Amino acid sequence: MVSVHLVQNPEAALKSCNGEPYENRNHGLGHVAKALAGGFLRHGHEVMLGTRAPSKLAEWATKNPKASISTFAKAAGFGDVLVLAVKGSAAAEALHAADTENLAGKLVIDVTNPIADAPPSDGVLQFFTNLDESLMERLQGEFEDVRFVKAFNSVGNACMVNPQFEGGKPTMFICGNDEAAKEVVRGILDQFGWETVDMGKATAARAIEPLCMLWCIPGFLRNDWVHVFKLLT
Repeated sequence: MVSVHLVQNPEAALKSCNGEPYENRNHGLGHVAKALAGGFLRHGHEVMLGTRAPSKLAEWATKNPKASISTFAKAAGFGDVLVLAVKGSAAAEALHAADTENLAGKLVIDVTNPIADAPPSDGVLQFFTNLDESLMERLQGEFEDVRFVKAFNSVGNACMVNPQFEGGKPTMFICGNDEAAKEVVRGILDQFGWETVDMGKATAARAIEPLCMLWCIPGFLRNDWVHVFKLLT
């Protein structure tokens, strides 16, 4: 879990997608959290990472001395914005560890996907949900006071922060029930080099989460992990 205290009008250097092989790390434990945390740091925000295993983040913390490492609960109490970047099957457990009192009213960017503990079939991931219910809907139902916004779930960590492609800014699809929360996420995505398309309420996560499946297919079939989605109108 990444906890962020947003700093208004920060000045920071940009770092783009570097085009290196992605090695199927889009939803690997820790990689997404570290990528997004690094992006917030580079854009001048204050960051705390919540974890059960601080030792696993020791090297990252040494390279990023402006960030702090703590428990889920302390991280949840620290930031204006929380980023839920954990394995989908562990999402609810991580939120409970953060303490519901710390989460009440907080904006949580939900980066998770309901990926099952099963190998892909012909490059297609398996989910533990169906098209009639998304993981984010489950979380919203269980944590009613949290303002969830789905984002960053349909791209690999190597291209999450200020990606550079010849076709221009890529598109990030978002959804959530709270309009003010989505406006905050839109501002973050603008800093991170994305155009935002708001797909509506949390129900739209039923369509946005499976974009993860589509994004991963070129990686599994051709080892192509550096690509993004672009909506043309």
